[in-house]
Amino acid sequence: MTAKSAVVLLSGGLDSATTLVSAIKAGYSVSVLSFKYGQVHSRELKAARELVKHYNIQRHEIIELDLRKIGKSALIDTSSAIPENRDLDELATEIPTTYVPARNIIMLSCAVAMAESIGAQTVFIGVNTIDYSGYPDCRPDFISAFEHAAELGTKVGVEGNKIKIETPLINLTKSEIIKLGQELNVPFELTWTCYKGGPLACGRCDSCKLRLKGFFEAGLEDPLDYEEN
Repeated sequence: MTAKSAVVLLSGGLDSATTLVSAIKAGYSVSVLSFKYGQVHSRELKAARELVKHYNIQRHEIIELDLRKIGKSALIDTSSAIPENRDLDELATEIPTTYVPARNIIMLSCAVAMAESIGAQTVFIGVNTIDYSGYPDCRPDFISAFEHAAELGTKVGVEGNKIKIETPLINLTKSEIIKLGQELNVPFELTWTCYKGGPLACGRCDSCKLRLKGFFEAGLEDPLDYEEN
């Protein structure tokens, strides 16, 4: 790897795409890591592949890890309904059914392992603490604690070369993320945010509603097509 290299976690969503481009613009040589973890649809992985192709990234690993075997979530269990039309002011007041148990712990662990293996000094993840839908593994204190754990639990860490966890979006609102993405020329039309995998974004799930709110507040038009609601 080059002197400045990173592993970027890429789901295919708006936030992770903006994080990817932030890393590229910051001068990192990036390798991308995505997961097929038992999602009820594969549309976001299609978006991740399209983003990797768009930026001509040479290494994109997709790890198959079926989290349905160890956890429950509306994102991996078709018998659990994905919440729709919730009040945006209530999204962060409780942990929603779309929370996948320990997902970021698992994915960050894999990203750190990949970074250590290829000699990358940094892992980028697009977590956000402002519009975070109540997920506990998107908070700054979690990221700080995980980075410390990785320092203690890796060869490079105990040798004094800890792997840094970069979270460029963590203190931004969704509209600020979208404005940043526009400045970075992120191809929002290639991203997929909806928790459902239909031909069009539903516009009703928490993720769609936060995205639409963000574009509205940013004064921009979302290039994705939505179902009529």
